[in-house]
Amino acid sequence: MAPLSLPWRLCSSPPCPEEWIAAVTKALPEDLTGPGKSIDQVAQLLWQRHLCTLEGLPGFFQPQFYQPTPADGLGPSMAQAVKRLQHALKTGEKVAIWGDFDTDGVTATAVLWQGLGQVFTQSERLTYYIPNRLTASHGLSKSGLDQLKAWGASLVVTCDTGSSDLEAVAYATEIGIDVIITDHHTLPEVQPAAVALVNPRSLPSNHPLATLSGVAVAYKLVEAFYSTLASPPSMPLAALLDLVAIGLIADLVELRGDCRYLAQRGLQHLQAHLYPDPPYPRPGVAALLRLCKSTGDRPTDISFGLGPRINAVSRIHGDASFCVELLTSQDSDRCQALAEQTELANTRRRALQKYIYNQVQQRLTQIDLSTTECLVLSDEHWPVGLLGLVAGQISQELGRPTLLLTVDPLDPQHPIPMARGSARSSQGLDLYELFQHQGNLITSFGGHPLAAGLTLPLENLPLLTTGLNRSVRQLLSQKAIPQPALTIDLVITVADLGQSLFRQLKSLEPYGMGNPVPKLLIRNGWFEAVGHKNLRDFKNKAVNYIKTHFELWDESSAVGYAGEWWGHYAEEIPQGRCDVVVELDHHRSQGYYLRLIDLRPTQVAVDTTVDPPPPGQYPPPPAPPPARSPVDIWQHLVGLAKYLARTQTPTNLEQFRQSLDLSMTTFDAGLTALVASGFNLCPAGPDQILLTLPTDASLRPPKPVQHFMETVQEEQFQQLYSAGQQPPIAPQFSGQGKVQERSG
Repeated sequence: MAPLSLPWRLCSSPPCPEEWIAAVTKALPEDLTGPGKSIDQVAQLLWQRHLCTLEGLPGFFQPQFYQPTPADGLGPSMAQAVKRLQHALKTGEKVAIWGDFDTDGVTATAVLWQGLGQVFTQSERLTYYIPNRLTASHGLSKSGLDQLKAWGASLVVTCDTGSSDLEAVAYATEIGIDVIITDHHTLPEVQPAAVALVNPRSLPSNHPLATLSGVAVAYKLVEAFYSTLASPPSMPLAALLDLVAIGLIADLVELRGDCRYLAQRGLQHLQAHLYPDPPYPRPGVAALLRLCKSTGDRPTDISFGLGPRINAVSRIHGDASFCVELLTSQDSDRCQALAEQTELANTRRRALQKYIYNQVQQRLTQIDLSTTECLVLSDEHWPVGLLGLVAGQISQELGRPTLLLTVDPLDPQHPIPMARGSARSSQGLDLYELFQHQGNLITSFGGHPLAAGLTLPLENLPLLTTGLNRSVRQLLSQKAIPQPALTIDLVITVADLGQSLFRQLKSLEPYGMGNPVPKLLIRNGWFEAVGHKNLRDFKNKAVNYIKTHFELWDESSAVGYAGEWWGHYAEEIPQGRCDVVVELDHHRSQGYYLRLIDLRPTQVAVDTTVDPPPPGQYPPPPAPPPARSPVDIWQHLVGLAKYLARTQTPTNLEQFRQSLDLSMTTFDAGLTALVASGFNLCPAGPDQILLTLPTDASLRPPKPVQHFMETVQEEQFQQLYSAGQQPPIAPQFSGQGKVQERSG
């Protein structure tokens, strides 16, 4: 229901200068410029986002013109790490890779496994270890180090983890293991006593390597190590770039500087899947792309396809180790079997995520959100692997930092009940800073400023909740932090949609943090051909996840434009005119299409603090659409009520009324009709209600329903009369909710 979503904010920026348009035209590939091809929209969007300088435009659009930063740009620690690897190679030491279980960590492990595996014999002198997501946490552990010591490792190289593991690194030293840390997470005040700590967080924020993810740092280590070898390995360094692109795009990093360059180069390598002769070098990636019906030529094939599937393995099974084999093995049959396991894990992940989300929504009805600055919830039945995903959804919807935890089973060796979970931030608040303030209550924590995990004794949870709320309240009072909003980049019409606009926007890819997929506003449109269906997995079994399809129309075009809305039902699409925010996308099997992001009635204003468009930029508003029939309005009201009841969404009464475009009298009649039809309306806070579904799903129209439709009819009659238009012959409703003509 759109009025319950974030406020909309339209980007406002002066028109870009002619010098900028000329430079963009020159920097773009030739097939996007030329006679009759306008690049004004992409030039304006790039100007608004301040993503590069005038001089940097050629390298921004085409990676062959970008000058990548050498690996030693990560500082003297890189030289220390390479020196230790050289010593291990010369003396015949056994080396272990310590990875992490998310997509960035898994691809980083695969990069080191393949990259170092060219000179350290795999399995004999090189192994890898990834913690179990469901029984362990991010980072090094004493038990894991003991296993690697028993295997014979004297050197551990971490990837995407380790920066805050002071005790574990000290323990490794005690048992005779040196540690090289490659990571990109927040650095603690006291750094671990590792042989080398390679982390771009130590660089200035404007450094071209400052936003590298874990897989990119691992790649830079291999790059630096290869440069010292007497003869290059048989596998070229560039063969690892497709793995780098998968990890980079799937992780929470800004794709600027070398990050953008590596992602662009990696996508070029990933596109080799489109040309199977010679065979694609990663049969596991090829199998995953087939299962998610993607081709590998778009960043969305990673962000919506490969990334979630790789992540799902540890979220469901705990152990993500086989994902490294999936990404690096040359055995096609084995890779196909592993890819199918990955696909099934993702199907299960979707269903469980929806289940936890609905449970959290129910819990929210018992919380006074007006006095809650940071949401903290726990449940002993929530699977820990999915809590970060749901926390991200809730945080985005509520505009509050959200922490969701599960309660671990009692361990005889650790009789104190422990809680583990994940947090997601909002409003620019740094989770690392928040958790540091509560360090005396927390056993361990780590991650990004925007996403973190933590463990603490269950008995400390009430104190942590109080402390976090106090800290967030203080930070918000001290900082001018903008409220969350849905940022709209361009205002267009349905007629603007298609290949030309898509190719312009595609030139700004890959999208990510700091350069999100452009949000396009279409005003005063309407929907047709709306329907929804349950998704099916690769075995054609129904999945408990919904996708609605539609056509979007406006006055600019004689045809509608196809689109989809994931996780929503058809009855959530309103009838009548709407303002709609969409993303334009393309898929080889379905062509160009829209991804619906948000919608709201046309009369709801977009952020009035933003400068309005220049006069005459848009066509005059069309004539108002014909009034919907009272029966249609009743069915729309019931559809919204069903959705709100099914999702247990607390509903603001005034927003609910505005979304239906009804007067207060008619809206009250509608609520009475819902109650008479079996819905329960429970108070859920000031001016809020919570609906529950009726036991009788037939929703026969009793007298209050007839009264509601008559009230709608009377309201429409009065509106037409007041506007000086000739009202139609007023219909009369029968007791069965059908329309009859009034005689006389």
